[in-house]
Amino acid sequence: MNVVVDAAAATPPYEQIRAQVARMVGGGVLAPGMRLPTIQQLANDLALAPGTVARAYKELERDGIVVSKRRKGTSVADAPPKVPTREIREELDAAVQRFALAVRQLGADPDEALGKVRRLLEA
Repeated sequence: MNVVVDAAAATPPYEQIRAQVARMVGGGVLAPGMRLPTIQQLANDLALAPGTVARAYKELERDGIVVSKRRKGTSVADAPPKVPTREIREELDAAVQRFALAVRQLGADPDEALGKVRRLLEA
């Protein structure tokens, strides 16, 4: 599961985790029934306190995105809410615009930049 937390961001870490997992579930990247990492495992992976990850998971459960069962862990709900296609397109457009601006500002070769993105997406 690809979750990244920016410690310097104004958004609290638990909210960054919640939003990213919700986006992956809503976009179909994380399928119904798929198990999420344990709280301790994700906390270790992200170098965060377990309570931070636990809060994100609790909020995801409150929103019907995941279900938590004692001894079975946390998994994606059977019928999680979907992110509307329009919303996905808008976020993608915004991400592409930020990327293109950064490439131009760095004076980087567009073909090299696109090649790097392809490799990351295929990994």
